[in-house]
Parts: sequence; structure tokens; C-alpha cells
Amino acid sequence: MPLETFKASDSLTMGVELELQLVNTYDMDLSSSANDLLELLRRKPFPGVVTPEMTQSMIEIATDVQREHGPLLAQLQQIRDTLVHAGDRLNIEIAGGGTHPFQRWFEQRIFSKPRFQQLSGLYGYLAKQFTVFGQHVHIGCASADEALFLLHSLNRYVPHFIALSASSPFSQGVDTLFDSARLNSVFAFPLSGRAPFVLSWEEFANVYFTKMESTGVVKSMKDFYWDIRPKPEYGTIELRVCDTPLTVERAAGLACYLQALCRHLLERREPPPEEDDYLVYTYNRFQACRFGLDGMMVNPKTREQISIREDILATLRHLTPHGVALNSLAALDEIERTAARDGNHATYLRKQYAESGSVQGVVRASVEALRFGPKP
Repeated sequence: MPLETFKASDSLTMGVELELQLVNTYDMDLSSSANDLLELLRRKPFPGVVTPEMTQSMIEIATDVQREHGPLLAQLQQIRDTLVHAGDRLNIEIAGGGTHPFQRWFEQRIFSKPRFQQLSGLYGYLAKQFTVFGQHVHIGCASADEALFLLHSLNRYVPHFIALSASSPFSQGVDTLFDSARLNSVFAFPLSGRAPFVLSWEEFANVYFTKMESTGVVKSMKDFYWDIRPKPEYGTIELRVCDTPLTVERAAGLACYLQALCRHLLERREPPPEEDDYLVYTYNRFQACRFGLDGMMVNPKTREQISIREDILATLRHLTPHGVALNSLAALDEIERTAARDGNHATYLRKQYAESGSVQGVVRASVEALRFGPKP
């Protein structure tokens, strides 16, 4: 079956998806409450979309198509408030974060949905280990070739988004020493990593995808777990490397940073993407996962090493005009504060562990961060 036609959309529109944790109030462990929560939310209008995820202790929310930071943040806050209120009625908590610090993966229950059951049968224990939580950001593209151009042009900036969003330092009760341990779980899947270097949609759809489909390995774009993948049915590219932040404010900031970066790249003032850019891709990705903002990355064009923190701050200086044009300066300020002063949420969670002395205290801090927003 051929790949569906790329449905062009308005360039630089955006949408956010967040996978969220459902947590017991009494012990801060994950709660298999997705069915109950989804049933309650069905009874009245929801300010966005809410769907089940792989296991019963997680849900995914999605915004409408957005153009600017203000309306995007307002909808995310409305969704957050609706979820928190529903959770209070069911005596469960809602939290962000890329991993739950101490849940036992083997106790998780696969959500009763045909695709999830099929994936569980295919991937075995990896399906339950996939109880990890990410933020996905969609950016609208005016054409399929524009989508592939942006997808590959962004390869050099993927470490920024990993480091800025990192919120999964703890797993199975211990500090992993990674800022983003979540991506190690994603990397275990055979169709994860980077997309093939193809800049023509005709070649991508009619050659690459046709060959892959003929092997029986894939049936649709959903079967690829790439860091960035095209979504032809939406007319977007989808960035998938981010951990779910602890706050919707950080989530909105990350989305608008990506939007501004794409606007900058579409001016085509930077050297075009090429296959050799990926020589350092896996190294840069590891540095961002392991060390967060303190990691070192190699510029694929110049071969120079620079700290991820410094590269973000240098990039932001080029994005100010785009922030003005997109009404997203407040979002870019959020990113600058994160890189220059506040640190990512992995740093915050480690501080909470040092203060509370327990992984339960880390979850409590995550719950409060989502419920009440960033501290002044």
C-alpha cells in the first residue's frame, strides 16, 4: 500500500502532544487509572484531545493547531487545570517528567486497544518498559519537500531539545546519571534513531517507503520511532526527542523555540543539510542525554566543539527577529532562562531528591510543579 499523500498545511503552525503520568496519592507510584480518567473526561467537553497510551498508567493530551505562544500556553493551562480537577475527583495525581522514578515496569498493564496489544505481542517486555513520557511537537509545512528540508536541517539542533527538556534522571529507584534516561528506552526499538537522508518526497514515498513496506517491517509512518519524522496525514514534521517537562509553561516554550528555529531555517541562509551532518549525530545525542545542558556537541559543519548550553544561547541571538514576528518572545525568554540560569528539570528533580531524601519526594515535587506551575 503506497504511502499516503502529504497533506500540506499552513507553514509554521504548531501543535503539542504531552504524555502524562497518573500517580497514586498514597504512595506516589503509578496508578493504572487511565480507563477511569478517560471515562470521566468523556462526560464534558475537553479543551483539546485526550487519548490512552501504551499502558494504563499514562495518557496523552494534544492541543489544537496553534500559531502563537499566548494561545498555545492558554490552552495547555486549560487542559492542565481540567486534568488536575478530574484527577482530584478520582483521587489520583497528574505529573510530567520523562520517567517515573521508581515504578516497576513489569507491573504495568497494557491498555486494551488493538494497536497496543499488537505492539506488546511484537516487542515483548519492551512495550511495558515503554512506560516513559515524552513531548512531541508538530510544525506545519507548506509542502512535503519543505518537511524533509526542515527535518534534516534540524538534525544539528536536536541536542538543544533533549537538553532543555530533560526531566528523567531517575529510573527504577536510582539516579541513572543521565539527564534524559527516557531516550535510552526509545532507542531500544529497532526503527528508532534518525530518518534516512532523503530530501525529495517523491523519492522518500516511492522509493524508500516502498522498499521498507515490501520487507513487511512497516505498514505506515506510525511504525517509525525516529527522533523527527514526517506526518503526511497532518502535513507536519514531528519532533519526538523531548521528555515531558514538569510544567506546561516549559512545554509551550520548547514548542515556540522549535517554531522560531524553523522560521530561521526556512530563510535558507545556513548551509543546506547533507548526509555528513549525521557523522556526529549519535555522539551529540548521547552528550545531551547524559549531561544535559553541560554536554558538549560537535558542530557538523565546522567540526568545532561547543557546550550545548552555549550553542543554545548563541542560537537564541539569531532568533529574536523571528520571536518578534511570531509573537513568541516570552517563549524564547523561557528558553534563555532555562539555559542560562534555571537549568533543566532534571537538575530540579535532583535538588528535590537531595532535599526530600526519597524518590517519593521527587514524584511529589513533579505533581506540584504541574499543578501549580513554575515557582516565582
